[in-house]
Amino acid sequence: MGMSERLKNPLTDSLFEAILLLRDQEECYRFFKDIATISEIKALAQRLEVAKRLLHKEKYTEIAGHTGASTATISRVKNCLFFGADGYQFILRRLQEQTPEPIAEENAEDET
Repeated sequence: MGMSERLKNPLTDSLFEAILLLRDQEECYRFFKDIATISEIKALAQRLEVAKRLLHKEKYTEIAGHTGASTATISRVKNCLFFGADGYQFILRRLQEQTPEPIAEENAEDET
């Protein structure tokens, strides 16, 4: 039985349906602040950052220094990143697509 099958039930279906109804970052903050502890939210955010840094081929020591994650957490995230359900992979791709490319600065001189 895969992870999705073990996780899937009417309660988690309802949770994910609720999450999909969140419209913006402010609504996410309000909902997650009520439904989870600050530590749980920070742990989720930390794992996402660890995954991002692993994809950029940072070393464990660099990742631990930047995120505060333990080597055990980094290792678990790496396992999920490369052998999991591809959740990190696709969401990090989407996040990268959402990030606008830096705009090249044009010459500041006026042509007057």
